[in-house]
Amino acid sequence: MKYRFTNRTGGNSTGAFAYLNLGTHVGDDLGAVQSNRELLTQEFGPIQFMSQVHGNRVAVIESFTDVDPTCDALVTGIQGISLAVQVADCIPLLLHSPQSIAAVHVGRKGLLNDVTLSALEIMRAMGADQITAIIGPSICGRCYEVSEEIYREVVAQHPEARSETKSGTLALDLSAALCKVLEGEGLTIINEGRCTVEDSELFSYRRDGATGRQAGIICL
Repeated sequence: MKYRFTNRTGGNSTGAFAYLNLGTHVGDDLGAVQSNRELLTQEFGPIQFMSQVHGNRVAVIESFTDVDPTCDALVTGIQGISLAVQVADCIPLLLHSPQSIAAVHVGRKGLLNDVTLSALEIMRAMGADQITAIIGPSICGRCYEVSEEIYREVVAQHPEARSETKSGTLALDLSAALCKVLEGEGLTIINEGRCTVEDSELFSYRRDGATGRQAGIICL
């Protein structure tokens, strides 16, 4: 099982996007982004990225394309194609089985619209039975302060997301809620999460506003 969660070190971007920004949609120089992606291609081979929109569409990748499909999860059963999910506070979720893999973008909306379950359904239809979930760095429950309206909407569906900030205001722990979902599906879980806001080696939209994107990458 080969996978990696990148951080912001080691690339060619500058300024707010320093250094290993992998997002083409954040205002960074596209030449720098492509050179950053090429660094990872040397390690993983062809990497399929996606254009993420906080939906629950899953794209099945049968051959690599330079055009990023618009979706929030990628699935493939093809050897030699790596999949990537970009984040700056949302959860990068990687799913692995001997038959297929997936890269899933799980933010607040993705948790509510069950994008993870949609990806798992497709993997299982492709024959996957023993699936391992790897959770990468994301904003933690102490740092993800939200309004009362958003808090109530999420905890009504995912009570495990209940959290509060250090000052006692309402917050959400999306990673805890996702773990509950994965446990309910009988998956083995590897949690490599650490907080994007608290770790300066990671990009964080909540902390910085204008910023780059790191990625979770997995290959079959």
